[in-house]
Amino acid sequence: MDRVEIAEVLREIGVMLELRGENAFKVRAYSSGARALENLEEDLGVLIAEERLDQVSGIGKALAEKIVRLHETGELPLHRELKASLPAGLFEMLEVPGLGPKKIKAIYSELGITTLEELTAACTEGRVSALEGFGKKSEEKILSGIRNREAYAKRHLWWDAFQVAEPILAGLRGLPEVERAEHAGSLRRCLETVGDLDFIVASGDPRPVMDWFIGQEAVSEVTASGETKSSIRLQGGLQADLRVVPADQFAFALHHFTGSKDHNVKMRQRALSLGFSLSEWGLTAEEGKPARKEGGHSRNPKPGTPDDPKAIRSEAELFGFLGLEAIPPELREGLDEIEAAEAGELPRLLEESDLRGAFHNHTTASDGKHALKEMAQAAEDLGWDYIGIADHSKASFQANGLNEDRLARQLEEIREFNASGKSKVHVFAGVECDILPDGRMDLDDSILTELDYVVASVHSSFGKTEEEMTRRIIRAIEHPSVTMIGHLTGRLLLAREGYRVDYAKIIDAAAANNVILELNGHPRRLDMDWRYWKRAAARGVMTSINPDAHSVEGLRFVRTGVLVARKGWLTKDSVLNTRSAEEISRIFETKRGLRR
Repeated sequence: MDRVEIAEVLREIGVMLELRGENAFKVRAYSSGARALENLEEDLGVLIAEERLDQVSGIGKALAEKIVRLHETGELPLHRELKASLPAGLFEMLEVPGLGPKKIKAIYSELGITTLEELTAACTEGRVSALEGFGKKSEEKILSGIRNREAYAKRHLWWDAFQVAEPILAGLRGLPEVERAEHAGSLRRCLETVGDLDFIVASGDPRPVMDWFIGQEAVSEVTASGETKSSIRLQGGLQADLRVVPADQFAFALHHFTGSKDHNVKMRQRALSLGFSLSEWGLTAEEGKPARKEGGHSRNPKPGTPDDPKAIRSEAELFGFLGLEAIPPELREGLDEIEAAEAGELPRLLEESDLRGAFHNHTTASDGKHALKEMAQAAEDLGWDYIGIADHSKASFQANGLNEDRLARQLEEIREFNASGKSKVHVFAGVECDILPDGRMDLDDSILTELDYVVASVHSSFGKTEEEMTRRIIRAIEHPSVTMIGHLTGRLLLAREGYRVDYAKIIDAAAANNVILELNGHPRRLDMDWRYWKRAAARGVMTSINPDAHSVEGLRFVRTGVLVARKGWLTKDSVLNTRSAEEISRIFETKRGLRR
């Protein structure tokens, strides 16, 4: 195991000890050890080989021995024994928002509850609110959390679903009987969460394709198996459907099973208005209706489009036949994409290759897993020109947030790193500064004005009203040191609803104060929601697509941010981090000049 994996095991041990009611000192020892491992700047293997691991702050001799065993064997008897000693249902309770180990321990000890079903019944009957330290509001919050968990269980993060879908798609494309294969549905439209997977295959010999699909190792259940359609349940809960069609139907099936219901209805209506019937099987002329309207009003097919609908072999040709520009999958939501495609006004959507860096990233200085140099090297490996470091501020004590003195030292470290010339990547010095409940900044202006940029984010007091939260964020937007607002609503997809805000007022305030609204690309956030970016861009508000990376691997989350940006109709002109390092420096310098 590497240090990150070992840290996760130590953290799990701490949680399980707390569930068992062990003393707080022992619990803290494991969580502190996990934190110390994540913050290591030296190589773990070297520390072990030189027998210096127990000299690291937060890691004593006993804990060092356990870390060595995990590093060498990948397992620890204590971890295995603790897991076996606790009912599995207690771990499911940890997935309910608002339920931590202490509360679960109380529920387990006092009421003997070991499953979510028993917990639901106890809350409904009022038995949980009678426990010391709970109350009626806690009980209602637990019930709400259980309901949300059940609803969320039917959906999967886009990122997770994509990781499952890609090897299946690659496998399908590798079969000799397959002419073409694509995934469709909400995954292809890049919705934040995905209910199931859809695959469309063109083949004249579907049986071997079906046999391969239902025979994959990852299949836990075959729910349907036919000549041209099969459905499976994959390990992890995702359902996947496969449809095999003849090559001449492929484009129509792919379009049909990609578009939202509203998009498909509008496309069928457009086809009917031009004398055609559109379905997943093809495009046919309606009997008794002209293929072209009289009076000079024709469907105006795009150049290069087949004149015979039976010759259509691609989605681009289907759109072109109906007089439309090709509509990217991300935009097929039934909003106004068809009108824009008819008028030739579809935007040139952002591409991942347009990005030159990102700004909301964490290091071991706060709660990140890799040091500054490692993050810079990872950015260089991605071909970026720059990376911004924005560790947490002191109010985020749970994330080891920086106070003014620690941030000043980090600023000096970044300046020295840039001056050394050891990296092609320029490091911009920032901070993710907490927006306090009243809208003030968590750090003193004297340090904020020294930084290249400031990301202002809400991390506490989520229970405020929409009006209060909007006022709180606008006060932050109006602060002269704030460069951008991080993850606007604080949502965690499939785990926590975002707090309510007045999007229109916040967008207007950002426009008036020349403040950037972040598009947080972390797969659990994707915040601000794609549905509001078109409005923001129209008001001249710029975004920064940030991965909210807490590790070098996390930098890859810019990909999901780009997909959300595309879904929000954004072009590279509306995205800060498509600019060069020199342009970014000028933009930040202008902002600093205004705030001093």
